[in-house]
Amino acid sequence: MTGGVTYQNPPGGAPPQGLYSNVARAEAGTLFFIAGQLAVDGNGRVVGKGEFARQFHQVFANLGAVLRGLGLGFDDIAKFTTYLVHAPDIEAFMSERAALFPRLFSTPRYPPNTLLIVDRLVKEEFLIEVEAVARERDPRS
Repeated sequence: MTGGVTYQNPPGGAPPQGLYSNVARAEAGTLFFIAGQLAVDGNGRVVGKGEFARQFHQVFANLGAVLRGLGLGFDDIAKFTTYLVHAPDIEAFMSERAALFPRLFSTPRYPPNTLLIVDRLVKEEFLIEVEAVARERDPRS
């Protein structure tokens, strides 16, 4: 168990429809509720206007930076919520995630993810936003 979070697909539940698990179990400890990350660079400029793949990678780079700032990593994520503004980007999301997640996580089990299609995000240029819940590591592990 890394970071006190394990991922499960209990018997009897419908199989996940992508690279996620149905359940995350977080051992008792501090939880961090991480705001939705957007495709913004360090100067606050939108990255990849109209380019889903570039925005996807910037969002996960930003999420990684927030996690590192907390002394955490992707294995400490208990849950994602993903917001897309265009349903046709679902296929690109699945493809980009399949390529990226094996590099971010130490096992082929990934956190639960809720994927929503919304009318728009805070700025029209944004195509994707990802928020997360993470668990603080046990200092003894």
